[in-house]
Parts: sequence; structure tokens; C-alpha cells
Amino acid sequence: MLIDFADYVSLAVFVIVVAGGGIGIGFFSVPGAWYAGLKKPFFNPPNWIFAPVWTVLYLFIAIAGWRVWQIDPYGLAMKLWLIQLGLNFSWSPLFFLAHRVAAALIVICVMFLSVFGFSIVASRIDLISAALFLPYVAWVAFASALNGSILYLNTDRFN
Repeated sequence: MLIDFADYVSLAVFVIVVAGGGIGIGFFSVPGAWYAGLKKPFFNPPNWIFAPVWTVLYLFIAIAGWRVWQIDPYGLAMKLWLIQLGLNFSWSPLFFLAHRVAAALIVICVMFLSVFGFSIVASRIDLISAALFLPYVAWVAFASALNGSILYLNTDRFN
């Protein structure tokens, strides 16, 4: 794939929208005291790990979306990419601001299906895009288990 100046501009737009949107949502959806007071499973990572992991993931998400958009902007892979991004951007406010842990679990499970689906569909048109989503698939699977565990461990608080 040859890259010209317009491609660099469109890649920059993807990175700014994805990383900027994700970082902005994270900034306004800080976990805070409510989250600190919840019971968490033994596999809950330390808070400092989330920012670097999501920074790398958002970069991968942006590059994968840009690559697929270059190949097939109206195809199923691009539609799945847009769906997962919308779900991704809705999860933090739902969980951390609205404290809707059960609803957030539904969102993240649907997000997992769209992320996994993107990787499968993208593999038919661009293996690099599909591969860029594999760490994301793993992280969303882990985050789903974390969300579900927090819901289970704190059921008394959410009834």
C-alpha cells in the first residue's frame, strides 16, 4: 500500500478521533471514590496500567480502521469498526459516571462481539488490520470478565 500526503492526513484524522476521543472520555470519566469503594476480583489490575494499555490500543484501533477505510470504506468491516468505537466510547461514562454496571456489562459484551467480528471480517481484506485488533480482542475479553466480576461481587450495592 503506497502512502501519499492525503493518506497521512486521513491517518492523522483517525488517530485524533480515536485516541483523542478515548483519552477525552477517560479524562471526564475518572473512576473516583465510587469505583474505589467497590469490591474487586483478585485479577483487577492496578489503576496505572489502564492509561498506557488504552493509549496503545487506541493507536492500533485507529490504524486498523484507517487501513480498512482505505480498502473498503462502506464494507462490513468498517461498519463493525464504527460500532465497536461507539460502544467503546459509551462504556466508561455508563460504568464510571452513571454507575450502571449491569448495563455496562451488556455494552462491553456486545463490544467484544463487534471487536472480534471486525478482526474476522478484516482478515479477509487486510491481515494487518485484523492482527492489530488481536490485543484489543484480548483486552475487551479481560475487561468483560472484570466488569462481570465487579457486578457479581457488588450485587448487594446495585439492587
